[in-house]
Amino acid sequence: MTKILKINGLEKTYKSGSKELTVLRDISLDIEKGQTFSIVGPSGSGKTTLLGLAAGLDTPNAGTVELCGHDLNTLNEDQRAQLRNEKVGFIFQDFQLLPTLTALENVSVPLELQSAKNAVDRAKELLEKVGLADRMHHYPSQLSGGEQQRVAVARAFSNGPSILFADEPTGNLDEETGEKVIQLLFDLNEQAGTTLVIITHDLDLAARTQRILRLKGGKVLTYETTAAI
Repeated sequence: MTKILKINGLEKTYKSGSKELTVLRDISLDIEKGQTFSIVGPSGSGKTTLLGLAAGLDTPNAGTVELCGHDLNTLNEDQRAQLRNEKVGFIFQDFQLLPTLTALENVSVPLELQSAKNAVDRAKELLEKVGLADRMHHYPSQLSGGEQQRVAVARAFSNGPSILFADEPTGNLDEETGEKVIQLLFDLNEQAGTTLVIITHDLDLAARTQRILRLKGGKVLTYETTAAI
């Protein structure tokens, strides 16, 4: 099968004063197109750093990342941004909706960046799919946490991404609301055939994905296939 993400020998070090802090050491993995994949580990294990490197939001000190057939080391910042706009979706723990835009406008933004002619119609369709047909003209401050995350889910799928990164998508939600959002995420993902990569502390959520990478202290602890495959 086609490998949509290939990471080899990845390392990331940050300078803190005169000291260096190595956050990731010799990380290698590959993710196939259409696969569901989770990255788990305790706080400080390097999960979010790995996501940032995999999506081209940051650059490694060593190693390579090939995303959707592109070696990120060979791309400049603008080229990486264009690749993300065209191929990548994101969902964050804190929603990251633009507060001055309505739900509809928030979902339309990635489509408008691509100059899509049917941006508003596509955004409306996605908001209907996530159960917010009657809330699309509300601003984030007028929505509950669960509703805001559903807007974020709709936005993440709006540009028809090849791969979607979800960083602790239920971290700010209660258990019941979080379960609804996750079910929605998996349902939309299956419909779209997107590759889904979830960063999570939740081992029950991780077990619903086909493969799990466990990190500890910036190193790979285990790399396993689950019954979900």
